[in-house]
Amino acid sequence: MVVFVTGSSGLIGKWVIESCLANGIEVAGYDNRPCPYPHYAEYCILGDIRDEAVLSAAIDRVKPDVIVHLAARIDLEGASLADYDSNILGVQNICEVAKSQPSVKRVINTSSMLVCKVGYVPVDDQDYCPNTIYGESKVVTEKIIRQSDMGDVDWCLVRPTTVWGPHMGDHYKSLLHHILNGNYFHSGSSKLYKSYSFAGNIAHQYLKLILAEKKVIHQKVFYLADYKPLSLREYIDELADAMHVKHPIMLPLPMAKVVALAGDLIEVIGVKFPFNSFRLNNILTEYIFDLSKTREVCGELPYDFHQGVEQTARWYLADLQSKSKQSGPD
Repeated sequence: MVVFVTGSSGLIGKWVIESCLANGIEVAGYDNRPCPYPHYAEYCILGDIRDEAVLSAAIDRVKPDVIVHLAARIDLEGASLADYDSNILGVQNICEVAKSQPSVKRVINTSSMLVCKVGYVPVDDQDYCPNTIYGESKVVTEKIIRQSDMGDVDWCLVRPTTVWGPHMGDHYKSLLHHILNGNYFHSGSSKLYKSYSFAGNIAHQYLKLILAEKKVIHQKVFYLADYKPLSLREYIDELADAMHVKHPIMLPLPMAKVVALAGDLIEVIGVKFPFNSFRLNNILTEYIFDLSKTREVCGELPYDFHQGVEQTARWYLADLQSKSKQSGPD
């Protein structure tokens, strides 16, 4: 089997490639950024997902059995769907290339939980309720997949939740930074349960979807997350323990709301502030997904919550130490 992974330089892409290699599966990565991981750079191809000709040439060269499509713009800063053309055009190109390449038997297309706003419970897989432009772009990509004629190629849609773990991007690393430096605070006393996904576990779920029989995945939607929701409060406190710092203080909810409003006002004058009403609302909104369908196909997960926290803290502290040495005197 050969697996072609787009967005291979990202967090999930890295873990999926390593999971494939560990299980004896030949793999090729595709990304518009040079591969940042020297130990598997040889497996990666440089290219833009929006360039159908380059993408087609890469897939023709690799001749994969399965395409795992991860490449996307994932931030929430875009002002219109045009800003997320890599998401929409990327999926269109994947569908066209998959249809024309005889080796391709399966496409696993990565969508997002944000096809519905946080806290909204859809009545079915096509009940959409996004409240961000990014979420809207993912709705469009799901519709493209559903309407595309890829012949005998089977496909499924996956909706990862919040993914955490070693090699997180700067946005999520900032959480660890604030915990380590004592700048994070709990907003109120609630435990706040959420379906989060440790990177090693989501890679396992992708692997199982790659290997699953057609009848159990074709034209289906799978949320990807750890089966047991974590408490945001306990997650933060365990990260603090693993980094050997004090637990964050708890601000009573009315005070947290005042700080969030202050952040809103500061951002009005064009200054970025790490805490605002949007951020507070996301923190306070619990989301727990029904993962029974995912569990049935993907089975038990290899990492528990405590292992994930320990690995994440260890990686982050080692990364800080490495950067400190690089910036120090010769």
